[in-house]
Amino acid sequence: MEDEKMHHFFVPEENLLDGRIIIRGDDVNHIRNVLRMTLGEKLAISCGKGVEYICAVEELQEDAVTARILEEHATESELPVSITLFQSLPKSDKMEFVIQKAIELGVSRVVPMRTKRCVVKLDERKEQKKLARWQAIAEAAAKQSGRGMIPEIERIADFEQALQMAAQCDTLLIPYELCDNMPESVTAVQRAAEGKSVGIFIGPEGGFERGEVEQAVNGGSVAISLGKRILRTETAGLAVLSVLMFLIEGKNKN
Repeated sequence: MEDEKMHHFFVPEENLLDGRIIIRGDDVNHIRNVLRMTLGEKLAISCGKGVEYICAVEELQEDAVTARILEEHATESELPVSITLFQSLPKSDKMEFVIQKAIELGVSRVVPMRTKRCVVKLDERKEQKKLARWQAIAEAAAKQSGRGMIPEIERIADFEQALQMAAQCDTLLIPYELCDNMPESVTAVQRAAEGKSVGIFIGPEGGFERGEVEQAVNGGSVAISLGKRILRTETAGLAVLSVLMFLIEGKNKN
């Protein structure tokens, strides 16, 4: 149980040196002045390569923390299925919520998407600022949930670009409120959990236009129902991710 309570940090692979790991940047202040960690205290460190290092604080400096590696093991927190969330840009700060919760649920990548009914318009300067903010949220969520990697928040893509990016996925799902094939939808999600990679398309507040759904289906996506209730854009993707996580992890424990 002790390991579950350890604070978790990410560092670049080049910060591993002779059985020790050097932590730099904002995490130094967090370790020294917020967590007030002491020499010998244990922490978990990942480099995003599927390995977790259990370490002990060896040296505390103003601009760096040195940790000695005690043991290493394969990361157990990552899903064996790569999941990409193609999320239409929602209003307000809903995207921050979606990114945070999607990463807690195991998503591998988030692609913000412009669709026809999106009302959010971002110029290049605002987009860069948003992307930096979203990536910081992704890193914080990955740390909090004990992920072995920091999922990437991609540049904002047009719907057609997102479809091209999704072509590499084994299975593509597009929840659509006018779809009423619930039994087939359940089967489609179950099959997605059996593959290696899944893409999920989520529409904006006004939903996808029918033409967009048809375009996605023609490109290999499966239109699915999420039940008889209309879910908000910030809820729909998380609903699919929750079911997928449950099916994937349940399958891999058998």
